[in-house]
Amino acid sequence: MSMAQVCCDSATSAVVVGAEAEARARARAGRRRRAGDSASRWKIASKAPEGGEEATRKRRAAGGEVVAAKRHGFASVVGRRREMEDAVSVREAFAAAAADKDSAQPRDFYGVFDGHGCSHVADACRDRMHELVASDLPTTTTTSSDPSPWAAAMERSFARMDAEVTTAAARGATASPSCRCEANKCDHVGSTAVVAVVDAHRIILANCGDSRAVLCRDGGKPVPLSSDHKPDRPDELARIEAAGGRVIFWEGARVLGVLAMSRAIGDGYLKPFVNAIPEVTVTERTDGDECLILASDGLWDVVSNETACEVATACLRRGRDRWCAEAAAMLTKLALTKNSSDNISVVVVDLRRRNHS
Repeated sequence: MSMAQVCCDSATSAVVVGAEAEARARARAGRRRRAGDSASRWKIASKAPEGGEEATRKRRAAGGEVVAAKRHGFASVVGRRREMEDAVSVREAFAAAAADKDSAQPRDFYGVFDGHGCSHVADACRDRMHELVASDLPTTTTTSSDPSPWAAAMERSFARMDAEVTTAAARGATASPSCRCEANKCDHVGSTAVVAVVDAHRIILANCGDSRAVLCRDGGKPVPLSSDHKPDRPDELARIEAAGGRVIFWEGARVLGVLAMSRAIGDGYLKPFVNAIPEVTVTERTDGDECLILASDGLWDVVSNETACEVATACLRRGRDRWCAEAAAMLTKLALTKNSSDNISVVVVDLRRRNHS
């Protein structure tokens, strides 16, 4: 039996009678009562997200959140950590590329930010990154797959985001109400950032850190769109050592024995060994594209690219309207069953052409 069947299918193997049947009936009744009590935790947005087709459905549960819309869904849970340091940003039609004066093509923004040390840098990325990216992206609808203009735009946005959080840390001031830092420790905080800008023709993906993006194409085949920035990755190791730093193996490879990733936004005390320069890929969309998965390493530490695409496409095949949210929730549950020890955040984006939806 495949992992997708384990996650998405349910079946009964035998008829149960007697005392066990009564116990199961009582358990089912209890679950129905609890479901009724929890119905009030589902909130229907008063209006669709700006540029979106319909309202987003949201549920907040203990330690996590599930969000469902027609073209995307995400799940974010604290998992086995004491604090939630992940943040997710979904901004439909956050920017437009004008082909001419009479037409425009909307672009959607999706981001996963995995904080470390505290949550305030990830929260700042959630609140600001899409605005910075929107102001830096090329406005033309060029069909060229040359990544240079997109890479330059993303690098500017990430640099501006890094400068904002670094300046705030130097002042000992953060805007996040969840910040728990001591005033002199704010520069010890950072966040990964994996950001996707999706339009009708391409996916522009920028990654800084060890969060990851995978494209599911042609029946669930995984196409990695990013490469994790780990300190022992040969090119990253060479860069760190050339800058005068060291990679020390202590429960895994760490920059100066501290940070388990080699690139991140923030972490002023580890510069220049840890930088905020993203790696950018530009992928042309095809009719075989099914979905895009972005997630923090709470998922990828225990779930492979292949398994993630298998689960997501199995949810797609079930034909439910909000299958993206179902896939995101299934992937977080799978990571938990595999004993992920981190916060887990997953975004699933429907990439099928409109006439297939």
